[in-house]
Amino acid sequence: MSARIWQRAEGAGIALGGVLAAGFASPGWPWWAWLVAFLAPDLSIAGYLAGNRIGAVVYNAAHLYALPFLLMMLGVAAGSTALISAGGLWLAHIGADRALGYGLKLPSGFRDTHLGRIQGTGSD
Repeated sequence: MSARIWQRAEGAGIALGGVLAAGFASPGWPWWAWLVAFLAPDLSIAGYLAGNRIGAVVYNAAHLYALPFLLMMLGVAAGSTALISAGGLWLAHIGADRALGYGLKLPSGFRDTHLGRIQGTGSD
């Protein structure tokens, strides 16, 4: 199997682990708060308003596995189920992105990632 396939499989496992961590911590949030927390990392797309290079840096910073993991560990240390769940859902988001083939961005453009070029619809 290719390295891309392994990275996508790893992403799926990370996504599942993040959802399970958030579920086990279960802070009592309503369903919509879970959805908001899961989708929040994509707000980093706004970095592209400043150009491709800055956009890639901002997007990639929000899509590293380490930051949500550290947030989860901060939640464990502080006894905060909300921080554990927020970190778990952030981690799940990143893992789901990787599983779907959306990798870390290259400064050449949003569709250029470490997992290859994202194929779009329309006139690419």
